[in-house]
Amino acid sequence: MDKHHQPKMMLPTAQAGVRDPVCEMTVDPEKTPHRFAYKGVTYFFCCEHCLARFSANPDAYLQAAPAPGAAHTHAAPAPQAPAAAHAMYTCPMHPEVRKPGPGSCPLCGMALEPLEVAAEEPENPELADFKRRFWVALACSLPLFALAMGPSHWGWHLPVSPEALTWLQALLATPVVLWAGWPLLQRAWQSILLRALNMFTLIGVGVVAAYAFSLAATVFPGVFPASLRLPDGSLPVYFEAAAGIVTLVLLGQVLELLARGRTSQAIRSLLKLAPPTARRLKEDGSLEEIPLGEVKVGDHLQVRPGDRVPVDGVVISGQSQVDESMMTGESVPVPKKAGDRVFAGTVNSHGALVIRAEKVGSDTLLAHIVQLVAEAQRSRAPVQRLADKVAAVFVPVVLAVAAVTFVIWAWVGPEPRLAHALVNAVAVLIIACPCALGLATPMSVMVAMGRGARAGVLFRNAEAIELLAKVDTLVVDKTGTLTEGKPSLKASHFSPGVSEEQALQLVASAEKPSEHPLASALVAEAQKRGLELLPCEGFQAHPGQGIEATVHGQKVLVGSAAFLEKHGVLLPEAAKSGDASVFLAANGVFLASFSYADPIKPTAVKAIAELQREGVTVVMATGDRREIAQRVAWELGISRVYAEVSPQGKVELVEKLKAEGKIVAMAGDGINDAPSLAAAHVGIAMGTGTDVAMETAPVTLVKGDLTAILRARRLAKKTMANIKQNLFWAFIYNTLGVPIAAGVLYPVFGLALSPVIAAAAMSFSSLSVVGNALRLQRTAL
Repeated sequence: MDKHHQPKMMLPTAQAGVRDPVCEMTVDPEKTPHRFAYKGVTYFFCCEHCLARFSANPDAYLQAAPAPGAAHTHAAPAPQAPAAAHAMYTCPMHPEVRKPGPGSCPLCGMALEPLEVAAEEPENPELADFKRRFWVALACSLPLFALAMGPSHWGWHLPVSPEALTWLQALLATPVVLWAGWPLLQRAWQSILLRALNMFTLIGVGVVAAYAFSLAATVFPGVFPASLRLPDGSLPVYFEAAAGIVTLVLLGQVLELLARGRTSQAIRSLLKLAPPTARRLKEDGSLEEIPLGEVKVGDHLQVRPGDRVPVDGVVISGQSQVDESMMTGESVPVPKKAGDRVFAGTVNSHGALVIRAEKVGSDTLLAHIVQLVAEAQRSRAPVQRLADKVAAVFVPVVLAVAAVTFVIWAWVGPEPRLAHALVNAVAVLIIACPCALGLATPMSVMVAMGRGARAGVLFRNAEAIELLAKVDTLVVDKTGTLTEGKPSLKASHFSPGVSEEQALQLVASAEKPSEHPLASALVAEAQKRGLELLPCEGFQAHPGQGIEATVHGQKVLVGSAAFLEKHGVLLPEAAKSGDASVFLAANGVFLASFSYADPIKPTAVKAIAELQREGVTVVMATGDRREIAQRVAWELGISRVYAEVSPQGKVELVEKLKAEGKIVAMAGDGINDAPSLAAAHVGIAMGTGTDVAMETAPVTLVKGDLTAILRARRLAKKTMANIKQNLFWAFIYNTLGVPIAAGVLYPVFGLALSPVIAAAAMSFSSLSVVGNALRLQRTAL
């Protein structure tokens, strides 16, 4: 594959950096001011705290992670799981965090996910471990709750002393807290060491406070003051609260990990499209079935009815209908004949085809789509900045609220005041976990990226989704976007003394190196008439204007009227008065003009009407002549038309619309329109998912059709609505939950929130966010 046409996969900037040996985050050595030289090696850090911890005891961290070896290189830390030693993992909430092997994020404590998605869902060691711990916790917590609640709530009385009953609760709670809840406590401790407070900080502090108080009351009951004792003189214990919090948090983590695994279903379904084997035609005409990995460029492959196409290629014999819906979102099969392109993973309907392999392995369109979607899922939408800002101060604020809650209950609460103060402070800590807030945006983005891929809509990053949802003005090119882009020669006008064959031979010879659709139509017409094409030298293209070349010793110009006149060619009025699009001159003398028929796409009228009904102003900008552009615009119901516009003119048009306060999307073929695609708020590359189109714009439509723009915009709007729903419920949950847990309802209604109920509510909030995001998988476009 030509290196100039390989897709440039957008990875987070930190991917090119080195790893902080303390927190294992990726940092850019060019930007971070935090560095430390030790034994001739320079280490780089994400923040001053990591630098201080490393400089205090470098060997402690270098034993866990090998030295980088040089200031400009780095080695990854030892993987945590040998089975996944080759895989890199990342955090869905903090994509800059990348580690070899599974583990937890040093910033938020969430379980990391593999960067590369496999066709078969791999076993998640975190999920398996949490399941084991949950079942043990549940087995201990159920009898613990019976012991703790039975005497006071249900009238159960066991034939044991109150002291023995307390010791029995301690025995049941200890394995729950210290074994089942150990990963939660580890993450809480790590967050404190790294000063990156997160949800596990609150969980850890709450669980330890409840368990440590209860254990101390059981082992050393005599040291506690009367203000902590119940009316009968005994000390309250909260073993069931500590165990219940751990059990419910583990349940929430298990359900969340299961749900998060579903966000990659779309990518896995794409990976499964490619067949495992291919049928290769040998030189003697026989067939051999070979593994897909052995197919080489140039191989001739047979695709039987019902088979999936194994690689990207060109049909060399046979006719059929191919179902491309899994890539384009279009349900109607596409006719294929000799010369047509086919793509890996599409389904051959009924006719047998023989194709020549052109792109194999990671170079296929299917592989590019999978890579693009996987990388885009890790990007961050601008709307997430709000959640990030809140999360940055949220945990410290909650810790402060919990402290204030403790003080107020200890001061004015009912007896035993300190016991009530402890319970309500723990409830505040548990219910306020900000996990739902952090998950709100990335979960919706991940699901939307996969849903878009199934509809033939590829977003390069999350920002493209957010911008596309706001677009109110769409600038479209004519050829290939509104029309089929497969023009045929309709009419010609020639100067006196110039024959039709001479003009066609000359213009086709000059245009042969060009990839423009009009050039292809001229070459096809010349070949159809059996005209021999002459050698072409010095070919030079002027995008949006024309070409110049030397053919058989003559300096030939082919292009628009303005292009020829700019080069001093005098055009007769008769030639300019028709609907000709291309003009031919040789050695400064006009020879001929050519008119084309390029039918409007059948779906264009309905798609434009739908876009306008949804509040989008459609603007046509084309390099074609005004008469032709006006006729197409009239047929499509487009009122704002700019004709005879150069590529730079399209850029100026986009900038003008932006200056008017419009949110502008530009749709083009991704090649000649590249400058205007880059200038727009959102560039939309139309086409068949070629490498150039994928490199060009934030949004790529696998099938270049206006209905795909409709689908892309609807998905973007539904995704942003989904994100806002998630953020709303996350915000409102904490806004209401924290005051209730703190006890604002107690003076009026006598209601206080149990820490166990707070843990259940916290887990439910995270699950509701993930569940709401998963609804996008089923959204209709």
